Amino acid sequence: MPLIGICGGTASGKSTLAKQIKSYFSKIGVVCIVSDSYYKDHSLLNFKERSKINFDHPDSIDFELLVKNLKKLKNNQKIKEPIYSYKTHKRLKKTKIVLPKKIIIIEGLHVYCNDDLIKLFDYKFFLDLDSKTRLKRRTKRDTKERNRSIEEIKKRYFDMVEPMYENFIEPSKKHSDLIIDANNINFKKIIEKIDEIL
Repeated sequence: MPLIGICGGTASGKSTLAKQIKSYFSKIGVVCIVSDSYYKDHSLLNFKERSKINFDHPDSIDFELLVKNLKKLKNNQKIKEPIYSYKTHKRLKKTKIVLPKKIIIIEGLHVYCNDDLIKLFDYKFFLDLDSKTRLKRRTKRDTKERNRSIEEIKKRYFDMVEPMYENFIEPSKKHSDLIIDANNINFKKIIEKIDEIL
C-alpha cells in the first residue's frame, strides 16, 4: 500500500489535490488522512488559552500517534483517527474508524517535518505557492468555514503562519520528490507519478 504525501503552505491546495486524486483512483480505493487531525490534545485548556497556541509549529502535531496509525494502515489494519475541531481548537472525544485502502494519502503542513514520518512515504509532493495568494485564500476560507474575523486571520498569519512557513514548511520541501507550482498544477503528471509506484 503506497503512502503518498502532499505538503505545502496554508491554503496551497493540499486538500483539493488529495480529493482529486481520491476521485481519480476511486475504483481501486483511496484513504485520505489530514495531519491536522493529529494536533496534540489541549482540551484541558480553556478556549482563550487554546487560541494562543501556535498550531503552525511542527511541535503542535502528535507525530507518535500519526506514525503509529500510518504504519497500521500500511499493514492493512484499521485505525481510530482523532477528530479535531478548528472552531474550538481542540480534539473531540469521539474518533473516526478508518479502513485501509489500496492508496494512502496524507496531507498537511508538517508532514515533511518528522524523520520517522518521512521514512514511511513512497512518494512526496510539495505545492509551492506565494504568500500573497495563500493569505487571500486562507482569509476567504477561514471567514466562511471557521468563523474567524479578518483581523484575527491576518494577525495569526503574520505572527505565526508565515514565520513558521519560512522556518519549517518551505525548507521541508527538500524532502519532496516533486515540487508543484500550485498556480499551474499538472494533474496528468501527478497521476503518472502515482501510477509508477502502484
